[in-house]
Amino acid sequence: MKQQKALTLKTLTKSNVWEVEENDIFRMWETAEKESDFKDNRNHYIDVIRSAFEIEEIKIDKPEVIKKYEARDFKVGNIHFDDNDNKKWGIKKRAINRITDLTYENIHHISAAKLIEVLDRNFGGGWDSLSQSVQDIIESGFDISTTTLPKDRLHKPGGMYDKKVNDGYEVLEITKGLWVEAIFAKAKPKVENHHKYDDDNDSMNNGFGDNYDEDFEDENPSENSYDDDDDDDFDEDKLTEESYRTTFETEEDLNLEAEDVADDDY
Repeated sequence: MKQQKALTLKTLTKSNVWEVEENDIFRMWETAEKESDFKDNRNHYIDVIRSAFEIEEIKIDKPEVIKKYEARDFKVGNIHFDDNDNKKWGIKKRAINRITDLTYENIHHISAAKLIEVLDRNFGGGWDSLSQSVQDIIESGFDISTTTLPKDRLHKPGGMYDKKVNDGYEVLEITKGLWVEAIFAKAKPKVENHHKYDDDNDSMNNGFGDNYDEDFEDENPSENSYDDDDDDDFDEDKLTEESYRTTFETEEDLNLEAEDVADDDY
């Protein structure tokens, strides 16, 4: 992409670094090392790169060792530090597989389909089971709306489900007994400087290897825990006409008659 080609180590930030790939890092480093202020800024560059990439220094430069790194999807290349210091790095883009992998910096660089995949892999109790901090991160990059309906009503032809899907939303369905919570997600247009990131207060370990630890849930276990109750623990008796809710407006008649949700119908 044109924007990616214009990026340099000097213009790289903890947000736009998610737009580049491993080979781009090697290319930008090679260009930047020729600049007079490279040594002064080198640690900062590493800090930014590490926010989106795993970096491991390869100290044993043998083909069999390099093959092991490549088998783990690392890209291997030479990094020049100064006249007498050359290193070989293995670099790999950090995976976004868990809810705690989501940040204000990378949320704009994943698709709605990828978000649904991450939510599906981590979910237990539904949208409200997520911590407020995680919800805020997701909603900074996506329009999110949810609704909970009986199974036989969710996919009613021409209903809210069809309208949302036709409008480009991805959807995740979470079964809750005889009801289903549907979570709809659609990427928001990218806005520059949407979230200010404090590089100074979030500087990362500049070392190499496996000593780097950014596991958010270990540092804040209470904020990132959510209910993993299974269907057997779901109290269907609490689902009455009054408990039905939806987080977005619709012209569709969603009023449920009392007899439709009475306990006898379960």
